[in-house]
Amino acid sequence: MEEIDELWSKCALTLRESVSDAVWQMWLSKLVAVEISGDNLVLGVPNSVVRARIADRFLGLIRDAVIAESGRQLDVSLILVDDDSEVDLEGLHSPDESELRFPAPAPTTEVLQPASSRASGSVRLDPRFTFDSFVAASSNRLALAAAQTVAETPGRSYNPLFIYGASGLGKTHLLHAIGNWVVQNYPTHRVLYVTTETFLNDYVDSIRSRTTVAFKRHYRECDVLLIDDVQFMQNKEGLQEELFHTYNTLHGAGKQIVLTSDRPPKSIQTLEDRLRSRLLSGLLAEIDPPDLETRLAILRTKANSEGIVLPDDVSEFIATNVKDNIRELEGALTRVSAFASLSQEPISLDLAHLVLSDIGAEPKLITPDMILDAVSQTYGLSVEELIGPRRARPLVTARHVAMYLIRNLTDYSYPSIGKVFGGRDHSTCISAVEKIEGQMKLRRQLYEQVTSLIHQIKGSA
Repeated sequence: MEEIDELWSKCALTLRESVSDAVWQMWLSKLVAVEISGDNLVLGVPNSVVRARIADRFLGLIRDAVIAESGRQLDVSLILVDDDSEVDLEGLHSPDESELRFPAPAPTTEVLQPASSRASGSVRLDPRFTFDSFVAASSNRLALAAAQTVAETPGRSYNPLFIYGASGLGKTHLLHAIGNWVVQNYPTHRVLYVTTETFLNDYVDSIRSRTTVAFKRHYRECDVLLIDDVQFMQNKEGLQEELFHTYNTLHGAGKQIVLTSDRPPKSIQTLEDRLRSRLLSGLLAEIDPPDLETRLAILRTKANSEGIVLPDDVSEFIATNVKDNIRELEGALTRVSAFASLSQEPISLDLAHLVLSDIGAEPKLITPDMILDAVSQTYGLSVEELIGPRRARPLVTARHVAMYLIRNLTDYSYPSIGKVFGGRDHSTCISAVEKIEGQMKLRRQLYEQVTSLIHQIKGSA
């Protein structure tokens, strides 16, 4: 027990540095180490509410911390343990909601396996991405309407649904919205959301561990299969064949399939003709870059959700100059809001001009390597240290900044960012980006470092 207690104490310190204080107090502080069984660390949680939240959002982050601190490949399981305490859910939805308390359930020994090995089909969906939070516009009307129809009647229409468009326009948002709607309204349906990278990793792992039967059952016994970024399947013949057979099984059983890509099936090179024909057999829905009115609506929705007072002239300035990418649009709002918070002054057009002096410049190709080089020089670290497993405090901050910059300055998805950083789970990257966004409003030094890096990277591109 001394060994496991010491390991978990180190992991807890690592996790506390990786998330906001609110997330730590609300969720991760409730974890307790139970045992190490083989290559599996068993953690106890007080009730099913905490367990579900941690499994959906933080399991990958916990696994990364455990591997880094233990120095070996340990998996993580969550088990319900007896706890008479109540779960404080204040702040789970919005600061203005009344405090809700749910009593802890009766003790049970049910174990929740890691997402990568669960055959029962747990869903790792982002609860923020719903149809209500999606800004409808002429540029995405068909995709939104089709996604809503699919969610309401899975498997009965638009099967498969193939949504495509440039990065940062809301494709992943719609995938999660479909999944969240189905989970809420069809509680007996099994929903499986994966990125193409996750699908590939599971496929390779099943071959290596000789568990292909379990792999096929995992993907072919769901009711709704959501696959993100299928353009990465090009040049992967084995994976394409597996998707082809998975498609046939699900489609033949009347199950729903939804896929996204940055291009239509006809433009995905080296895609097998038989798979391409299947993808073209359903509905293709394109999402175009948002027009000015839509960009304004997105900015105002984002500002309202975060309690930011955004004057009309500032929103018009940002929306006029950021035209193609919603991530960059929201990133500009974050920078302005952070500077105003640090300066303790209201957001104004003059302040926006000062903070966003680089806005509207001709976009240039920015790569993760460029960002890693710039961050490593700024913090006096090597690129190998940034992407490696060590978790010293200055190194963790620099790594989180690099993740934030890659997310905001490139079209890399969270899983792709995780791959840049040695195969880290996408939930680790999400937590890093959210933490930097929050700290930029509180720590002037960090804000200035991030801003300086943005100017430096854009100037060298």
